[in-house]
Amino acid sequence: MKLTNKQREILRFLGLHISNFLVTVLLKTVRITYIKKDSMEELVLNKKNFVSAFWHCSMAIGWYLHKDQNISALVSKSKDGDVLANILKKWNYKVVRGSSHIGGKEALGLMLELTRQNFSLAITPDGPTGPPRVMKAGAVITAKKNGIPLLLIGIGIKNKFVLKSWDSFQVPKPFTKIMVLFSEPIMINKDLTYDETSKMIAECEKRLNDLQLQAETLC
Repeated sequence: MKLTNKQREILRFLGLHISNFLVTVLLKTVRITYIKKDSMEELVLNKKNFVSAFWHCSMAIGWYLHKDQNISALVSKSKDGDVLANILKKWNYKVVRGSSHIGGKEALGLMLELTRQNFSLAITPDGPTGPPRVMKAGAVITAKKNGIPLLLIGIGIKNKFVLKSWDSFQVPKPFTKIMVLFSEPIMINKDLTYDETSKMIAECEKRLNDLQLQAETLC
C-alpha cells in the first residue's frame, strides 16, 4: 500500500515523538553479554577519546552501548536522520548534522573536528548507503590523523526481525540474547602512506567482520 504525503507526515511525527521511548523500552529488555568490554571502559575511565565502529545493520545496539558517555555522532539532515538524531540526543550524544547528501570530505572534516574537541566518535563505517559490511575510510583516517584508538565492535542478536533494507537492518525481539565483542584498541600510525592506510582499512574491515561473525555464532 502506497502512503499518502499526509500519512508519511503522521508517521514521521510519531517517529520523532515516541521512537526514543519505544526503542529504549525495547533495549532495556534484552540480555547483553559483553566480551572484552574493559577495552572501552578503561578508555572512558581515563577520559581518553576514541573512535568506535560497528556495522550499520546492528546500529540499534551499537548506538545504545554508548549512551550517557562523552560520545558524538554524525547524522544526516534527511528526514530519516531526524528520528535518529532525536534518539541519540535523548541518549546524551553530541549530535552534529551534516547535509542530507554529505560527501566524504565533508563527513571526514566533521569527524576530525568532533574528536579534536575531545569527543569520542561512534560510527557505522559502511553507512549510510553501503555496500553492507564494507568499511569506508572515515573511522581509520579519523583515528590516524588525531592519534586516538579505534575500537571495533561485533554485535550478534539471537532473535530478531531482519528488514528488507540495503543493510538487512536487525531489530532485536524483546528479551533476546545479545553478544557484544570488542577489539583491543587499535592505534593507527600517523606516518602510514596512502597504500599502507588502504591496507589498514582492509585489515580493520576483515577484523570487524570476524568479530561480527563470532558474535553471531555465540548467540
